[in-house]
Amino acid sequence: MINPGLRNRSVLVTGTDNPRGIGEAIAAAFAATGAVPFRHRYDSVDFENPSALPALFDEAERACGPVDILVNNAACWSADTFLPSGRKSEQGWLELWTDPAKPVSVDSITRHFLVNAGVPALLMQEFARRHASRGASWGRIINISTAGSDGFPAEVSYGASKFALESYTRAAASELGPLGITVNALALGPVQTGWMTPALEEALLPTIPLGRIGTPQEIADVVVFLASEQARWVTGQRIFVAGGHRM
Repeated sequence: MINPGLRNRSVLVTGTDNPRGIGEAIAAAFAATGAVPFRHRYDSVDFENPSALPALFDEAERACGPVDILVNNAACWSADTFLPSGRKSEQGWLELWTDPAKPVSVDSITRHFLVNAGVPALLMQEFARRHASRGASWGRIINISTAGSDGFPAEVSYGASKFALESYTRAAASELGPLGITVNALALGPVQTGWMTPALEEALLPTIPLGRIGTPQEIADVVVFLASEQARWVTGQRIFVAGGHRM
């Protein structure tokens, strides 16, 4: 068995509210390696008040020690569209969501970009500041994006905010590499965490060459790999974890 070299590494994982979710699977996968995960359950007050974010690191450090690995998993999502209200999409995607897509608005743009791009950027900055102040030379940041970030019909603000997160990822990889920090993003395909309707699952299956919807554990395994010693020369990458849904 390969030793990922993560024993006693402190890990801050955001967005661990859902017991069937990706964040919880990531935290459990790290714990299985001997790492010490700190679970941050999504709280919209915290994540929409960026000035409170340093307190999150304080809490994690009190529980687990200085943070070695940051996983930006928490996100907000709502379906929005450029189509006028009541108009159906050509692809039929708008009709498959549990919550119908609404016209894009200032509120949907602002909230998606703040929570999905702005907050992770500020957490990366805080991670780097603390890392440098203690003279650390090893660190990992893994950001959770989507395979639809290049343009996401029916989820236009969500997709655009994740595209911004990927840009932050590449910039951070370039700037933080000299500090010994690798920074990568996972672009996820369809993963069932309880949100997909049977109709949506059925519609998506033909777009996935491996023929099935993904599981949170499959995402967690790749996150752990990117944090491991085996991935020590991998940085600045967007890695599709999507069963071939996007290549």
